[in-house]
Amino acid sequence: MKAFIPEEVVMNPRALEYETGRKVRAYFENLGVPILISNRVKIEGDTPAKLYQRSKKTVFITLNKEKKLRPCSPSADYQFSLSSSCPGHCEYCYLQTTQGEKPYIRVFVNIDEIFQVIQQHMDDHDSDITTFECSSITDPIPFEPMTGSLKKCIEFFGESRQGRLRFVTKYHMVDSLLDAKHNGHTTFRFSVNTDPIIQQYEHVTSTLDQRILAAKKAAEAGYTLGFILAPIMRYDGWKKDYERLILNIKEQLHDDSLNISFELIQHRYTETAKNLITSRFPNTKLDMNDENRQLKWGPYGKFKYVYKKEDSLEIKTYISELIQEHFKNGSIEYFT
Repeated sequence: MKAFIPEEVVMNPRALEYETGRKVRAYFENLGVPILISNRVKIEGDTPAKLYQRSKKTVFITLNKEKKLRPCSPSADYQFSLSSSCPGHCEYCYLQTTQGEKPYIRVFVNIDEIFQVIQQHMDDHDSDITTFECSSITDPIPFEPMTGSLKKCIEFFGESRQGRLRFVTKYHMVDSLLDAKHNGHTTFRFSVNTDPIIQQYEHVTSTLDQRILAAKKAAEAGYTLGFILAPIMRYDGWKKDYERLILNIKEQLHDDSLNISFELIQHRYTETAKNLITSRFPNTKLDMNDENRQLKWGPYGKFKYVYKKEDSLEIKTYISELIQEHFKNGSIEYFT
């Protein structure tokens, strides 16, 4: 896929007080993208699907004003944000609900202030190692050409005594990060799935082969490498497809010595997400039949539908055995 270029950019006037904000403005001016200077974003669409599509092509350049870090279990100790939302149109995405009714993209330019919040937290909690996730509400890779913020972030943690960075992506445009001075303090993860799931549900994302090739580049650049298998779905032929996925990763990386982490996440949805997904993707074929699921209380105060206990256990056991068989130095961080 090509680099992400929005149809419209809205820029908070305060963003121009920052070097990164001025850099972003120049970037879009050179591309000829319309820029509106405003602290409000107005998205119009006569159907939920059109509103969603328009939102995904609109970028708001603004500031991250959060002064406290939030927990981010199970992927890290804490999370922070360089951006929110992403260009991808993944039908199952949990951001369907967390981003609200108008999921336009926000890109934050006050990078040094974000670092100050992180450093203050580490100074106040002087533990040995603290992990920070910067992709819990976004995919940071598509915005790197306009900001350069992720590389700065990697190098900030590269110099940190106790801070460690983690992020995940579904995109392959990683070349600008390969020479970053990470000092082994960043875990570079790729979200992968079977070809049928990517092709049917992960619209406007890189192909599986592109992601694995990018993962190989990241490993060769010395990054700690990880894969998130998510969301793991049960469908006709799912076992064979996940076996092909694991073998594909193994064959393309072609290095049995790599220490690779795996995070396993089964498909889930809330009632709110289901309603939003069916309105934005009226022809979706996502399996959201409540009768095939059980309710599980989520960490953010909502019930979610997950696979029934026996189905969930089968997923966990089968995928775990595949990983253990084919990656002698692979580790499974969690299954949820």
